[in-house]
Amino acid sequence: MRPRRNSLLLGMLACNAVLAADPVAQDQPAGFADAVTAGKAHLNLRYRFEHVDQDNFSENAEASTLRFRLNYATGSWQGWSGFGEFDYVGELLMDDFNSGAGTSPDRTEYPVVADPEGADLNQLYLDYEAGDAARLRFGRQRINLDNQRFVGGVGWRQNEQTFDGFNLDLRNLQKTLLSYTYVAQVNRISGERSATGNDDQNTHLLNATIALSHSWSLTPYAYYIDSDNTPAFSTVTAGGRVTGKIPAGGGNIELAAEYATQSDTADAPVNFRADYFLGDAAWVLKSGLSLGIAFESLGGDENVAGAAFRTPLATLHLFQGWVDQFLVTPDAGIDDFHVSVKYTLAGWNLQAVYHDFSAQSGNADWGTEFDFSAVRSLGDRYSVMLKGACFDADSSAFVDASKFWLMFTADF
Repeated sequence: MRPRRNSLLLGMLACNAVLAADPVAQDQPAGFADAVTAGKAHLNLRYRFEHVDQDNFSENAEASTLRFRLNYATGSWQGWSGFGEFDYVGELLMDDFNSGAGTSPDRTEYPVVADPEGADLNQLYLDYEAGDAARLRFGRQRINLDNQRFVGGVGWRQNEQTFDGFNLDLRNLQKTLLSYTYVAQVNRISGERSATGNDDQNTHLLNATIALSHSWSLTPYAYYIDSDNTPAFSTVTAGGRVTGKIPAGGGNIELAAEYATQSDTADAPVNFRADYFLGDAAWVLKSGLSLGIAFESLGGDENVAGAAFRTPLATLHLFQGWVDQFLVTPDAGIDDFHVSVKYTLAGWNLQAVYHDFSAQSGNADWGTEFDFSAVRSLGDRYSVMLKGACFDADSSAFVDASKFWLMFTADF
């Protein structure tokens, strides 16, 4: 493992910056013990049934899993507070699925449903709040930057992705929120039972949100990812994202545009440079109807293996279709043109999305996909989701696949 002296120095500077500010003193427990006992516990139960029909497997997968999540947030004492979260994922009645990453070696005849059984210390961190000026967080934590295209917690899976390191948010800069995060280890969704469950890293994430006006914002970012365990993940990405809205016809047109460039770094096995583009527009009406159109492009080179734009820390399920055919960007890259419709009806939040996928480099058509979901809250504590996705392959590099989910959640 390479030395971390520069990262430790940055951490010390971050701590000094935070500790120099005054904490919030009002409405705090008198002592440390009072702060601990004044905290709040929370229990979340999430049951999910997932069915997968994939052409290159002889059997369909049927996974029935329950996630038990218990967490506790302490009160605040002189600006300090703590948070801990424990997860357990168990299989209920049906286990006809491959949970992936070597966690179920006796089930290779089934498609992957990446929800391995087991316990996990999901989060454990300390916070220091310096009033409204800054916050320092140190420990195992969830990190969701912007729309999670580059860094996210993969919250869709039963065992989410978390990060060991520290985060510093500076809030008192004029019209700007500046966030710096150092990551020493990524705890992946495959969990402790998998050889790939932990990824040692020397990663730096810098992100700023600048308010341009009441309706518009600019987010420049720079992400340096140095992976010890998976050198192909080692990349430098720099870019910017602009979001805003324009009033139009009983609602707003919500717009997003983004560009990033990426190249190899550290021990990456391939020298490359690739670009990322996004253009997204949605007409959101007060009636509950939303119509969207978007184009997303991750660059590649059809003649060079491993030279495609990659997003190894992202919440990938949110992008390029829910069948998850493109968790790894093809060498030729990918262009994703998609249209969407959302509508709220009788308490149900309905959504349908159509994707057309093709290679960014060359002329290959990857395929098309149709996704739909219906979500409803049942009072303050419960919710239900129905969700489905169907991918129709146009290239021999991919196979036809369909997935269906039924999910219930309860919060206490």
